[in-house]
Amino acid sequence: MAHPKRKTSKTRRDKRRTHYKATYAQIATDKTTGQDHLYHRAHWHEGKLYYRGKVLIDSAEEES
Repeated sequence: MAHPKRKTSKTRRDKRRTHYKATYAQIATDKTTGQDHLYHRAHWHEGKLYYRGKVLIDSAEEES
């Protein structure tokens, strides 16, 4: 049975497991606003910052 001579570092292991190999960007559509955005990223729509369908920051509230 073959065994590795040295331990594979966490960085080297994780580099191999990344999704940089994807052929196209993963685009999601927000159910609340209908706006297209990248997965796991917040996005602005009409002065509000949305993440997972919920408002995180409302710029109108901050100005007043």
